[in-house]
Amino acid sequence: MVNPKNLKLQVRDLNFYYGNAQALYDINMDIEEKKVLALIGPSGCGKSTFIRIFNRMNDIILGTKLEGNVLLDGKDIYSSNIDVVGLRKKVGMVFQKSNPFPKSIFDNVSYGLKIHGMKAKDELKAMVEKSLINAALWDEVKDRLDSNAMNLSGGQQQRLCIARALAVEPEILLMDEPASALDPKSTAKIEELIGELQKKYTIIIVTHNMQQAARVSDHTAFFYEGRLIEIGETEKIFTKPEKKHTEDYITGRFG
Repeated sequence: MVNPKNLKLQVRDLNFYYGNAQALYDINMDIEEKKVLALIGPSGCGKSTFIRIFNRMNDIILGTKLEGNVLLDGKDIYSSNIDVVGLRKKVGMVFQKSNPFPKSIFDNVSYGLKIHGMKAKDELKAMVEKSLINAALWDEVKDRLDSNAMNLSGGQQQRLCIARALAVEPEILLMDEPASALDPKSTAKIEELIGELQKKYTIIIVTHNMQQAARVSDHTAFFYEGRLIEIGETEKIFTKPEKKHTEDYITGRFG
């Protein structure tokens, strides 16, 4: 399939099922490279299911089925010859609840690098430092890389998880409500970080916080009951949506 130059991801005629229950319906979407796409919509509308399509995390759930095409750089990531481990190296993920391993800060960040075969200590040290710098955490932890990651604050743990995702040098970063469990100060740091990261990465973020979507994203997609109702430039979606359903959600009439 043809991939227009600035498109990183293309979704075509996507339907997704958990057993007999359909969770996503007829989704078509283009996602531009090095842009931030926010997914908004009420709980249970399919946002988290959708974001997990891109790194095939739904594959680990028994009985799921996908119809349609999901293209990364023009290649279908659900074709039979795709290396899923390689795909997940390209598509990093940060979850709603920070989930550091009960290991040192250094071991958390180097974990994925070691899995992918990096063994040289100097290389590992350089990549850990680079990743922590990119996650805006280096200055806070550089003197205690051997200490347990579980001792970090909630906001620091979430930035550590971002550093861990960045260490294997992905091209896309998926963020499933990365700041929902954080205080306002930590949330502001994560949002500021997203602004920096989009210079290098394509970012898809699920958020319930509409102000956050407005602040951090270039484009916004509104989902409702498994359907993509509307997608467009964030400013337009929030000020002049085309669909009444979108307007009702954004103005708080439901959801």
